[in-house]
Amino acid sequence: MEPTKLSRKAPVGLKSKGKRLWQEVTGGYQLRSDELDVLEDVCREADLIDKIETELASADLMTTGSMGQMVVNPLIAEARQHRATKMSLWKRLALPDPSTGESAATNQQREAAQTRWAVAHGAGA
Repeated sequence: MEPTKLSRKAPVGLKSKGKRLWQEVTGGYQLRSDELDVLEDVCREADLIDKIETELASADLMTTGSMGQMVVNPLIAEARQHRATKMSLWKRLALPDPSTGESAATNQQREAAQTRWAVAHGAGA
């Protein structure tokens, strides 16, 4: 992935948050088609999370379950799951950190090494 100043047109159906992400990433990186597919998924997840959060803003945190019991609003679990999915997609995309130029994989490897060192030297849990 090499930096470029040309952004690509956002895929049809993206909403404001997804379009903004698309423009930011494609404006800064030249992506292969498989990476563009992953980026599109990230953008769609961002839009879906935004929609869920909008719904949650006016919804009760607790709702009535199928047996009449009080349960946590299912949208809360959905938001959490979609955030995890989005994070997983970002990791698959593995864009370099703009401040250091290191890829996400490099950062992950560094964190793993630091954890191993901490465990080996009694600083880990």
